[in-house]
Formats: sequence, structure tokens, C-alpha cells
Amino acid sequence: MVDSERGPPLELWHTVIPDEPRAAAIDRMDWAEWLAAEEAVFATVRREVVEKLPGSARRDDNRYFEDSPVHPARFDRDWNRSYVLEPERAPRGAVVLLHGLTDSPYTLRHVAALYRDRGFAAIGLRMPAHGTVPAALTDTVWEDWAAATRLAMREARRRAGEGAPVHIVGFSNGGALALMHALAAVDDPALVAPEAIVLISPMVGTSAFARFAGLAGLPAFLPAFAKAAWLSRLPEFNPFKYTSFRVNAARQTHRLTQALQARICDHAEDGRIARLPPVLAFQSMVDFTVSTRAVVTALFAYLPENGSELVLFDRNRASHLGPLLRPAYDTLVDRIVPAAPRPWRFVLVTSAEGSAAAVARITDAGTTGERIVPLAASYPRDVFSLSHVALPFPVSDPLYGAAPEPPGAYGVELGTLGARGEVGVLIVSLDTLARMSWNPFHDEMMARIAALIPPAR
Repeated sequence: MVDSERGPPLELWHTVIPDEPRAAAIDRMDWAEWLAAEEAVFATVRREVVEKLPGSARRDDNRYFEDSPVHPARFDRDWNRSYVLEPERAPRGAVVLLHGLTDSPYTLRHVAALYRDRGFAAIGLRMPAHGTVPAALTDTVWEDWAAATRLAMREARRRAGEGAPVHIVGFSNGGALALMHALAAVDDPALVAPEAIVLISPMVGTSAFARFAGLAGLPAFLPAFAKAAWLSRLPEFNPFKYTSFRVNAARQTHRLTQALQARICDHAEDGRIARLPPVLAFQSMVDFTVSTRAVVTALFAYLPENGSELVLFDRNRASHLGPLLRPAYDTLVDRIVPAAPRPWRFVLVTSAEGSAAAVARITDAGTTGERIVPLAASYPRDVFSLSHVALPFPVSDPLYGAAPEPPGAYGVELGTLGARGEVGVLIVSLDTLARMSWNPFHDEMMARIAALIPPAR
């Protein structure tokens, strides 16, 4: 409890809690009403945080300082807000995109553009309590996020029209919400059922600490221990993601994954899971945030032969850092992926023998033979693995990519940082800078998603 009180004082963005609609209200809303409620939330943030910042908080590294280069309102589009990307012609389908915990709709904008360019209306949903201030995560519950997902799927059906395909894409925590919705739609014909599910770093399982996060935050109910409600309090330098982290956020994610795993098991026991649409999942073998094992054992182990596919991104086995890497990852694939034949296609993106060049080792559903397909991309020499956060972003992403395009678009280029110096100087930890933030195999991932989208007739 004493440790929780160390560190910088709480700032406005740690204490101002915007009034967001809750699940029951969201279920009564249409898309226009959702956007109006969202506008009111952002007005609260501007009035109670941006316009009331003390002088000590008016710094370039603070996204809530309106003259900061990372202040979202400065950009052509504030990707913290819900959006719709419209195709040039009448949409022939629609897709709903669900971002992750502490993230914003920015995360899946490249996938949204892919769908838009192929004739789909792409709906990027801002989850309740996200995109505004980290204090918003104080009392939100995952049921609010599920209600927002239902709302976005209703809007997707309205825009696509009856009979047109509707897809759902989820990153991290959004992946859990996508699965929960699809499983619920198996049972409830009133819900909009997706025809395909795309999961990127899906949060099927989380770390054990989240289970106790609610207990860890109990001292926060006492005014003297308000800081205990935070797992971390860092400068808010990222325009489209919180860097401070509420205990309640971890607790809600754990509640969600527990509910998801129970629902998967229930549907598997009586065969209802056979009515689930195909699942295309992308997962880094090395992932500090979600359990790679759970993606296999708590999801794919139960899937029927319905065209599903799991793509695992291996660590770089040609890395010059080889002797410094934990040997447990050398055999992880063999330990968590069941032997063929499997009812789903398995793709391992890995290093070619003795080379940094990448290949896809593909085993089709129901077969034991493996075919090896060379890929155009290679592992960069200084990259030993991907990461949980890297998968949705290409090398050209303006915020997270190593070759931002256009440069300087969002005030900071997090993917280009290769800092060297003494510890204790930077406002962020070296762990944060070292974490891979873009995907060298993004084109491969996008091509596999594109193959799911029905061609124009």
C-alpha cells in the first residue's frame, strides 16, 4: 500500500471521469445517438482537463496540452473517436473494428482502409472509457464494451443492407469482445451475426495478476490511498493510447476472458460452436500481454473444421542475439500446437533455415503434410521477435512504424526510437522503447485478411 503511493501526484487526467453511457443506455442507442454522446464526453475532457491544466502540465510531452505536438485535436483526424470509412460506391458489406484495452480506433485503421478499398463500410468503434482520459477506466465494466459492440454491429447491418456480409475484427481485448459477440449471436437471432471473425493478438487469456487486480485496487476507496487504483502512472505522450493504467481495466479484462472461456466451453460441449463462422487469428509467439498458449488451447482446440486459420509469428531464429534469448521459446510451438492433422489451417511465419529470410510453413486443415512458402519480407537484423502491440502496424505507420509516412504526422515517431544513453533520463522506460511496435510481415497479414473479403460481382 505504501509502494502504491510513491511516484508523481495524480493529474487531472487521473481524476476527471467523463460521464459515459452504460450498457443499458447503449443498447437503446443508434449510431447517431452514440456519436452525440461521444461528442459530449470529449467536450467534458476539453472543459475539465485541457482548459484547466496547471502550468506544470503545459508541456510538449502531454497530449492534453493544446499546444503540444501530440495533442490529438491538432491533427486532420482525431483517431480517438469512432469513425466510418465509406467506400466510393454503395457498400457491398460492412466490418466492425474493435480496438484493445487503453487503445483507440487508431489501432485498426489500416485494416479499416483495406476493407474500405474493397467496397466495405468500415466502422471503427471507440470503446466506452477509451480515447479520452485514463481516469475514464475507473468504473467501466466489460459489459459496457459488449453493448457498444452490439450497437456497432447494428450499424454495420444498416449500412450493408440485408443479405450483405458483415465481418468483425478485434485486436487484443477487442478480440475477446468480437468472439463474445459472435458466440452470443449463435444463440440470439436478434443479434447481428458476423460471417467472418478476424483476431489480431486476441486476448483469450491474460496474466495471473489481473485476477487479483480488483483486490489490489481496494485501498483506492480511501482518499489517502487514491494512487492505489493505478498499476502505472506515466506521462501521456501517446496521442492515441493511454500510458497510465487503471487497476479496474485489468480486472475487467480478466472478467471478460473468464466469461469468454466459459462461453467457448459451453458452446463446444453441446456442439453449438459448429455454428461459429470461420476465425482467422494472428498471434506473436512471444507476447507479454496475452497468453499465446490460450489462443491455441482455449480457442482453436475447440473450433470445428469450418475454414478457420491460425497464423503464428515465430521469433527470429537467425538473430545475432541468439545466445541472449530465453531457450524456452525455442520449443514453444511444439509444446502448444497440437500435432497434425488439425481441423484448422496452421501457418508458422518463421526464419528460413540459417537465414533471416522468412518463410510460411503451412499445414492445411485435415492434413499432415507441410508446405514451405518463401515470403517477400525478412526479419530485420536488430529484431529478435514481434510483440503483442506490433501486429496491426506496417513499417510506414506514422506513429509506430520505423519508416513513418508521412514523417511527423502525429508529433512523435515511436517506432523510430533507438535510444542510447544513461538510465533515468528518459520519461519512459527503456523497456517501452525496446518493444517492437510494427510488423515486418504486415503485408502478409493483410493479404490473408483480404482473401476473406468476398470479391465484387
